[in-house]
Amino acid sequence: MTTLVTGATGFVGAHVVRQLLLAGNRVRVVVRRSSNLQALDGLAVEYVEGDVRDVVSLNRAMRGVQRVFHVAADYRLWTQHPEEIYETNVEGTRRLLEVAAECGVERIVYTSTVATIAVPSQGHALPNEEVRTTLDQMIGHYKRSKFLAELEAKKAIALGAPVVIVNPTAPVGPGDWKPTPTGRIIVDYLNGRMPAYVDTGLNVVAVEDVAAGHLLAAERGRIGERYILGARNMTLKEILVALAAITRRPAPRVRLPHLAALAAGYLDEFFARITGREPQIPVEGVKMSRHRMFVASDKAERELGYNPGGVEPALAAAVHWYQEHGYVRGRARAKAVAEAKAA
Repeated sequence: MTTLVTGATGFVGAHVVRQLLLAGNRVRVVVRRSSNLQALDGLAVEYVEGDVRDVVSLNRAMRGVQRVFHVAADYRLWTQHPEEIYETNVEGTRRLLEVAAECGVERIVYTSTVATIAVPSQGHALPNEEVRTTLDQMIGHYKRSKFLAELEAKKAIALGAPVVIVNPTAPVGPGDWKPTPTGRIIVDYLNGRMPAYVDTGLNVVAVEDVAAGHLLAAERGRIGERYILGARNMTLKEILVALAAITRRPAPRVRLPHLAALAAGYLDEFFARITGREPQIPVEGVKMSRHRMFVASDKAERELGYNPGGVEPALAAAVHWYQEHGYVRGRARAKAVAEAKAA
């Protein structure tokens, strides 16, 4: 059986590839000419040059494929060209699903995001897969694009495509090369660039568990259903305290009001537009932080046999990986490494 993975050079995608290989699958990956392949270094995969926006390359990549994991996404909370996000996330998903259907693929796992589910609610129950959200509830271009992409998946399902949707929460662990927005929280903390925090929360999960959930969705997921792949709901303060216990460095004690964080974000983005650099405090991220993105993932546990592990080991693995790969600089790096060895 040949399995195709898009987004294989990304954080989650690379872990999906590794677990597919460990399970004995033949894996083909779609990579762009400009892709950084370090996440796949040493892995026995078949490379096909292409892009989810290019139908010709998708047809070439899909030949002889039985399963597809569509993990690729443009995950940016800020860009000077937001149309690029929609082109990849929405149009790219639509084209891939059309080509997969034409090629007779037996199972497609589409990687959405918990952001399409975890929206402010008047009720007390945690949001789950039954929550019905609207485009107006999505904050920022990334969330809106993923909401629209999920609609494309649902349209394909209605036409008979064998699609299962997974909605990962905030993965942490080794191999976050970019890093992701969640990973940047850890990196900023390790580099002493987080003197304060905002009152927000995330559902945190080991990236290996998210990858395992993808494989379970392909094997046991019901076509047309979506499954949240998460682990533990944690406030940002709780995440920082956990990191402090791992690194033996103090967690920030000052809670920054959202209005102050928002003002800092707008100022940072103003200079970003002038200089062209990515802002350290994206306004979209600050706006998202007004709401704790807490969810329940018991459906995946019940139907897929999904069994996520502890969050602290995943955070520790992430810390050690960032230290070993040069994300902690100067004196902060030397201090963090010494503290990690003493732990």
